[in-house]
Amino acid sequence: MNFDSIDLTPFWLSFKLASITVLILFLLGLPLAWWLSQTRSRVKPIIETLTALPIVLPPSVLGFYLLWSLSQNSPVGHFFQETFGVKLVFSFIGLVVASCLYSLPFMVQPLQSGFESLDRHMLEASYLAGKSRWTTLWRVALPNIKPALLTALIITFAHTVGEFGVVLMVGGSIPGVTKVASVAIYEQVEVMDYASAHIYSALMVVISFAVLLAVYLFSRHSSRRRWL
Repeated sequence: MNFDSIDLTPFWLSFKLASITVLILFLLGLPLAWWLSQTRSRVKPIIETLTALPIVLPPSVLGFYLLWSLSQNSPVGHFFQETFGVKLVFSFIGLVVASCLYSLPFMVQPLQSGFESLDRHMLEASYLAGKSRWTTLWRVALPNIKPALLTALIITFAHTVGEFGVVLMVGGSIPGVTKVASVAIYEQVEVMDYASAHIYSALMVVISFAVLLAVYLFSRHSSRRRWL
C-alpha cells in the first residue's frame, strides 16, 4: 500500500466546504433557531418541517431538485450566470449552496433545543432591563447554551464532510474543484482500487470518531459543571 500515491486534495476540499458551510449556516441558522424557539406563530410547525425535511429526504431526491433548480435553464441558475457570471452546478459554489440546504437541520435543531431549554425568567429579566431581542440573543441566550452551540457546529461540520449523494449530483467529480473525499472513495471502489479506498475510508472513520468523541466529552464535562 503506497501512501505516497494518495491524493489528499479531496480531504482539503471537504474541510474547506465544511468550514464555509458551518460559517454560513451559523449566520443564517442562529436567528432562525432563535425565532423558532421564541415564536408562537401558527406557521412555526411548517417552518420546522421544512427545516427538518433534508433529514428524511433521500439525498438523491434533494440532489435532483437542487440540480434542477440551480441549472442554467432554471430562473435561479440563469440569474446567477447572467448577472454574476457564476455557474452554480458542477462548481464549488454550487456545492456550498447544496451543503447549506442539506445540513441546515443539523445546525438549527440543536440551537433551537438549547434556546428552548433556557430559563424564561432569565430572558424576561433581560427584556425588563431594556435589552432588545438581538442583544438578549447574543449577550444572554447564546453564552448559556455553549454545549448546544458546540454540538451544532461540530455535527454540521462532520455531516458536511461525509456528504455524498447531494454533492455528487450537484457538483459531480471535478478534480481540485468538486471532487470531495466521499466522492473520491466512491471512485476508488468503482475502479476496484481497494487499497486507496481503505486509506480514504480509514481517514474518514478516524475523523468521524474524533468529532463525535469531542462532542460527547464536552457534553459530559458541561453536565458535570452544572451539577457542581
